[in-house]
Amino acid sequence: MSKINYLLFVVSALASFSTAWGLETPVRHEFVIKNFKTESGVVLPEAHVVYGTYGHLNAARDNAILLPSHYMAKLTGYEWLMGPSKALDPEKLFLVTTELFGNGSSSSPSNTSEPFHGPRFPVMTIRDNVEAVHRLLTEDLKVTHLRAVIGFSMGAQQAFQWAVSYPDFMDRAVATSGTAKTYGHGIVRLDGEIAAITADEKFKGGDYTEEPQKGISAFGMVWAAWLYSPQWWRDELWRTNTKPGTTFNDVVDRFRTRFIPGADANNLILQMRTWEKHDVGTTPGFGGDEKKALGSIKAPFLYMPSMTDQYFPVGDARYEAQFMHTVSLLPIPSLWGHPAGAAADPADAKFLNENIAKFLAGEPVAAEKVVPAS
Repeated sequence: MSKINYLLFVVSALASFSTAWGLETPVRHEFVIKNFKTESGVVLPEAHVVYGTYGHLNAARDNAILLPSHYMAKLTGYEWLMGPSKALDPEKLFLVTTELFGNGSSSSPSNTSEPFHGPRFPVMTIRDNVEAVHRLLTEDLKVTHLRAVIGFSMGAQQAFQWAVSYPDFMDRAVATSGTAKTYGHGIVRLDGEIAAITADEKFKGGDYTEEPQKGISAFGMVWAAWLYSPQWWRDELWRTNTKPGTTFNDVVDRFRTRFIPGADANNLILQMRTWEKHDVGTTPGFGGDEKKALGSIKAPFLYMPSMTDQYFPVGDARYEAQFMHTVSLLPIPSLWGHPAGAAADPADAKFLNENIAKFLAGEPVAAEKVVPAS
């Protein structure tokens, strides 16, 4: 697989490629919750959560680490962190990877029957996902404490929410390329991507009979414009380890035609709405105040924004870090933009694995100085 194909998958659907990392295929599970009440008040007769496991849960049930998925990702989305020489060794740890509502495998607009099929599927929040996975861990796996929650992008959003909703449930938390709240700039970007899909006349308000491919193609192009840093494009870093003869047009064409193969438009929109609504400040008890919510986090928290991320800008991370009492803020020095937080480049992979391993072992990392808010 060429490097550019891998990078495009790592920020979208991340197809299964366990053997590429020398890992065993994860064990796939499906947890079903009857009459799941969402934050919006809608009750789903059945909520399905697909998840994977690597390694074995020890007798004390205290070696589990949760890795919640990012946008449209599958359960293999964190294998860049896994292996004997990486931060997470499945020979020693029990790794749980969960799939977000709306990805087409867990409960989604595309696979839920009426009256919740398609555009009638309720908007799910990050807290809805966290609550469902909390039940999965405690009821299905009988895990009542985690060594860590580690998340990239929308997985980072979940890591923040876990640390706020269940402050004593984990020893440590790690967030890469993701923030505790989606701010106005991110909402505008996401609305632009949603508008690209819904402008297709075949979308028909979400009740389409065939996928609105023109809209999905336009969505992919809007996504691409924000994905990497401007310097990444200027320096043509897409040439890194691609096949000889690969052109700029080839790279762009993949976003236009094969960005998330087989994706359903309503699923794409649902997860963008989930992304938009994320705000730890709206957790019950915090009155909409993200500063207060961030200040409630107890677990040591490794916060790793990408220095060139246009989805979750490093400035937003620095803003949030000043309200956190247990934070180690360690930006990723990369030109790869948002995907830097998922090991887009070998240098990013090394930086992430080395520092996450240190953090999990209780060793200091070379964090930025954070001045607490007065």
